[in-house]
Amino acid sequence: MATAAPQASVQPARPSMFSSLRNRNYRLFAAGQVVSNTGTWMQRLAQDWLVLKLTGSAMALGITTGLQFLPMLLFGLWGGAIADRYRKRPLLIATQTVMGLLAATLAVLDLTGAVDVWHVWLLAVGLGLATAVDNPTRQSFVVEMVGRKDLPNAVSLNSANFQLARITGPAVAGLLIAAIGTGWVFAVNAVSYAAVIAGLAAMRERELNPVVPVRREPGQLREALRYVRARPDLIATFALVGFIGTFGFNFAVTLGGFANQVFHAGPGAFGLLNTVFALGSLAGALLAARRGRSRMRMLIGAALAFGVLSVAASLMPGYWSFAIALIPIGIAGITFNTAANSTVQLGVDAALRGRVMGLYMLVFMGGTPLGGPLVGWIAEQFGPRAALFFGGAVSAAAAVAVGLVLARNSGLKVRVRVRPHPAVHLVDRAPSTSPEPVAV
Repeated sequence: MATAAPQASVQPARPSMFSSLRNRNYRLFAAGQVVSNTGTWMQRLAQDWLVLKLTGSAMALGITTGLQFLPMLLFGLWGGAIADRYRKRPLLIATQTVMGLLAATLAVLDLTGAVDVWHVWLLAVGLGLATAVDNPTRQSFVVEMVGRKDLPNAVSLNSANFQLARITGPAVAGLLIAAIGTGWVFAVNAVSYAAVIAGLAAMRERELNPVVPVRREPGQLREALRYVRARPDLIATFALVGFIGTFGFNFAVTLGGFANQVFHAGPGAFGLLNTVFALGSLAGALLAARRGRSRMRMLIGAALAFGVLSVAASLMPGYWSFAIALIPIGIAGITFNTAANSTVQLGVDAALRGRVMGLYMLVFMGGTPLGGPLVGWIAEQFGPRAALFFGGAVSAAAAVAVGLVLARNSGLKVRVRVRPHPAVHLVDRAPSTSPEPVAV
């Protein structure tokens, strides 16, 4: 009697680290972003150094950061609505053009010796206005290029792209500032936007998966708010993103203070701190690219790790020990960012994606006008160590609070088993027919 041969078990394919790059349109997008992100990071360091040179004030640096993100707080939702109402590729070409012109203006002011701190602040507001439209448009455009299956991978690769630029940008900027000054760094950044515009223009329209633009109607912003309010998972994610984005991710203020005030170093050492931090972030992004969809417990764990590691770094005694401590902070921070971004994008309706991502970016970046000056004030009054400690402590506390609320609302409690080995499990309070523990 013939018997059927046993079937080999089919193992799920492990995600490829670079699967999104099989898509031609995404390759063009990523290539342009490498160039433009490098220029952006060069300008960030040059702008910070210029403000410190003009004012010598950490609080002025915090105000600059706050003003750049203030439009996201005020107009982030409207930026998301614009992203839903128009075709995203032409809209991105327009926003990138405006950003390039703003960088060119700052370059001319600096090179002619006419720049004052109020010029920097005014142009920071202009950049923030363009960013309020560009960010939700760019975030929601990714799924139109690669589809839902490769979206988590593309989000992670975008973060890796951003962090790779963060490694090279500050290092090059530090050398250029020391050699020829900040003005030429701004000029290089202005030219770098041409790479993004060229990549967008060269895309094949037929290979995109565009979402049909939403007609302008009253109540569209309220619709997005109601949608998020009805989703506890989104509310929890937004809460974590809000606290950590507002109080934790203020390294533009704290790293400059550590380099200038704590370690009494120059622009090269400041650039190196940014580079080391980006190395950790790049490693975290590449690790995230191999994962599938994120779970809430990983999101909370990454947020908690980021806060605890930030507190530990604030206590490091020397320049090199502090620099090394930035690596795991970068890993934890980018793990949190990519998990939060892909969780939101994959969990929302396509017609609302622009508005929800506008709200996401509002929460993530819009709190910086409050957190930036506050952290800058703490750095000025009590020192950069106190500022970094404060940001890390708030981030860790937020992670613990959100985790406890989710556990309580899900009917979970902690049970400790002593035999045969100590272990901690989450179990449902209500009677259940399943013997498996319930995980968050």
